[in-house]
Amino acid sequence: MKDGFVRDIARSAAVGALFLVPVIPLVVAGSWIWPVAFYFPFITAKAFLFRILVEVAVAGWVVLCFLDKEYRPRFSLAGAAVLAFVLWMLVVDSFAVNAHKAFWSNFERMEGWVLLVHLAGLFFAASNVLRVERKWRAWFLTSLGVGVVVSLYALLQLVDPTDFPIHQGSSRIDASFGNSAYLAIYLLFNTFLALWLAMTAKAKEAKWWLIGFAVVESVLIFFTETRGTIVGWGAGLGLIALLTLLTAGKRARQWAAGGLIALAILAGGFYLARDSSFVRSNELLDRVATISFSDLQVRFRIWHMAWEGFVASPKTAVLGYGQEGFIYPFDRFYDPGLYGQEPWFDRAHDAFLDWLVAGGLPGFLLYISLFGAAFWLLWRRSELSRPERIVLSAALVGYAIHNLVIFDNLYSYVYLFAILALIDAQVARPIRVLERLPALAADARVAVLSVAAVVLALVVWFVNVPGMAVAAELIVGISPSRETTAGNPTVLANLLAHPSFAGQEVREELVKYAENIQSDQNASAALKQQAAELAVTGMQAQVAAHPLDTRGYLELAYAYAAGGDAQDARAALGKALTLTPTMENLWLTAGALAWNANDPATARQDYDKAYALDPSSSDLAAYAAAGAYADQDPAAGDKILLAAFGTTTVDNPALESAYNGTHDWPRLIRLWQLRTRAANASANTYFSLAIAYYLAHNLPQAIATVRQADTLFPDAAATGENIITQMQATPAP
Repeated sequence: MKDGFVRDIARSAAVGALFLVPVIPLVVAGSWIWPVAFYFPFITAKAFLFRILVEVAVAGWVVLCFLDKEYRPRFSLAGAAVLAFVLWMLVVDSFAVNAHKAFWSNFERMEGWVLLVHLAGLFFAASNVLRVERKWRAWFLTSLGVGVVVSLYALLQLVDPTDFPIHQGSSRIDASFGNSAYLAIYLLFNTFLALWLAMTAKAKEAKWWLIGFAVVESVLIFFTETRGTIVGWGAGLGLIALLTLLTAGKRARQWAAGGLIALAILAGGFYLARDSSFVRSNELLDRVATISFSDLQVRFRIWHMAWEGFVASPKTAVLGYGQEGFIYPFDRFYDPGLYGQEPWFDRAHDAFLDWLVAGGLPGFLLYISLFGAAFWLLWRRSELSRPERIVLSAALVGYAIHNLVIFDNLYSYVYLFAILALIDAQVARPIRVLERLPALAADARVAVLSVAAVVLALVVWFVNVPGMAVAAELIVGISPSRETTAGNPTVLANLLAHPSFAGQEVREELVKYAENIQSDQNASAALKQQAAELAVTGMQAQVAAHPLDTRGYLELAYAYAAGGDAQDARAALGKALTLTPTMENLWLTAGALAWNANDPATARQDYDKAYALDPSSSDLAAYAAAGAYADQDPAAGDKILLAAFGTTTVDNPALESAYNGTHDWPRLIRLWQLRTRAANASANTYFSLAIAYYLAHNLPQAIATVRQADTLFPDAAATGENIITQMQATPAP
């Protein structure tokens, strides 16, 4: 066997895997490029592929280290910062409130310490392999090539949203990321990396193609409507102009001054026109125009909760809560002002605060050190040209500003660590101890390659395969089956019996299954009961393992309620309220349970407690009023509605239920009359009003209302006639 055989295999594995990493943004589970359907398809497939590619790259690099000292690790401040950060988080995650989740994360995020150690692997393998192979420029060009495909996808979403639907929302493009904010930061990095590569392009045509691509990426950033990224993009361009003005020659300074003036005019003009009809009538421009501190009120509340969690004790200040641990300060310091937002925040929506909560003050400082090391090395020791340093600095500044109002995702991490590795490759110096080690003898090289292959196979198998299997099986489990449209009970039961990766998500899907199957007419009573018991068993295990997680007790309450066990449901909810007494949704759920158990007095108390937490909320006022009506106290209900709305006729589902439950037909009629005057009124709206008249023993008006619906909605005339026939044949109760 030739001496170069092992080297060629290791080199091909390392370089090939590294050059496949830029392809990851194209991967979506259940698509042609990854045919197997996974839970959270836009996230899981990308993350598992990234892990496997890094594992292959590291294995190849390690073998190369044995063969050639040129590939061996070198020292730099960037490498030291990466290593210290990852090691500190290893310590922190070992002491985390939920250590398993801190290490492995879940399907929705796919982060945890496992991601960090793979990012470190990417950093060291890329820094050393691409340095020796002199392929850094080729690697980033490959990434931009993939960016062209992603951008074409985004453009097709703008041009033809029917055939190329936007996955999140209706107008904010997300391409193959499934999240507009994730796409936005990808485009921001592409913009500045294209400008960086244009600085070193030898061919004039290539330079202009790269600049043109940067312009396209810049435009697409605006169509993601991700305001933090837009601000970061503008700040990055401003920094390029400013640094050029301060450090470049006369001609470049003139261009930089012109650029700064143009940016100032553009920003100032847009600010002055922010209230114009042209801006307000355009959804994209209006969203950008509304960038202000007042729009950060929700963020301020979440950030305050994060800070409260950080200063809660000396332990949390030093060790934090571990990765994926933000839910614990969220539960403990929940701000009632968040009512009406999404029910659970697992991130502080500020990457810097996220690391403060996850890793304590040392973790926060070490995260900051990644940026500090990059800037220091770029400007003190880098062999890159001044224009290159300016553009890479702008990329990091734009990214940092983006991270002030959002959290990281897989590919923002990849770009951060790739840029750090690029800088490291320019400045790192040999480590004498490693340099002195002799290269591996020729007769031992095959053995090392074989050991590396075996270790690689074991790592891929144990780190990735179990999670991939669960991600695939869970999709099958929640898809309609022969037994029930709610899901596949056999698969779900098997997942519960063999808990592995993302156990909480599996158990919560079991709860949804138990709830959904109750309305499935094809499911037997025995199967419905089995589903409820399965959900209860799963959530009992969840709260036993993680007794400080409010969400677990709420899901357990849902599981009990699905099986008709109102008493245990309220007991589980009581434990949730002990952990988070300031969360209105918990009190509303408690009220709903009491209502369903024919205990209107308790329901009223629970709704009143929710309303007391945020008296400014008109929605909570409607619930409090509904509780009063259900408790046969209409005067109190009217008083609440008048104070909150200025009228007693309010459109709210809780009020509708209260009027139905108390047979308060006059109020129910006024509610449905209000709904018929709405722009989205349909034939069913009028039919519901007719039924309210019918229940109030006003059959002539009920029939007249149905006739009115027939006139307004001719396609529903047959349904209307059937309703009239039924009302005439059956006297109202």
